[in-house]
Amino acid sequence: MFNNKKVVVVMPAYNAAKTLEITYQEIPFEIVDEVILVDDASSDNTVDVANKLGIKHVIRHDKNKGYGGNQKSCYAKALELGADIVIMVHPDYQYTPKLIHAMTSIIANELYPVVLASRILGKGALKGGMPIYKYIANRLLTFTQNILINQKLSEYHTGYRAFSKEVLETLSFEHNSDDFIFDNQMLSQIFYAGFAIGEVTCPTKYFDDASSINIKRSSIYGLGVLKVSMMHFLQRLGLAKFKLYETNK
Repeated sequence: MFNNKKVVVVMPAYNAAKTLEITYQEIPFEIVDEVILVDDASSDNTVDVANKLGIKHVIRHDKNKGYGGNQKSCYAKALELGADIVIMVHPDYQYTPKLIHAMTSIIANELYPVVLASRILGKGALKGGMPIYKYIANRLLTFTQNILINQKLSEYHTGYRAFSKEVLETLSFEHNSDDFIFDNQMLSQIFYAGFAIGEVTCPTKYFDDASSINIKRSSIYGLGVLKVSMMHFLQRLGLAKFKLYETNK
């Protein structure tokens, strides 16, 4: 608990057996009440490692549902458990769970209802080993998105995020893509629904066992990002109406 708010960490996992334990050990359990791990039909023993660590809520998809589909299961379970604050932590140890306390505090003290851990604030991305092509693509996409969405984030592509219960209950994220573009659809929905997003500086690590998508998948993701941003632009100006921006309230 933090400020009488239930804190739940969700971990969307895929072949994370090698890095799950080191990630899990850095979670600040003095404030985190529950941990949920959703295994997206991994081919390794991720579930066995999770059970060995004593993770109470382990969900395994019989078929791979994709990164977005995994998150849908994560957030649905967190809300079912009565979470007030939900933090998504990738179990590949690319991001340190040591920032959970800071991100939780921002939401619990009602400064922002959503917090992103940014790799771009400061010089953490390149220092941590982000490939130069990914860094350049990140900067170009973020610049374009800020113009189309009329916001000023340092990046839209981090996977380390924290949400208030109100945000998750408002968004119709269950209708989003099951692929990687889910993340960008969600941020677009958040801004369109009128929620503000805060950012904290986050160090990052790129290494062999950290999950990453190849150039082809990255290109598909980039085109999807541009599509979502253009949809947001058209919806914001009243020139079109998309189901993506319907809310549950």
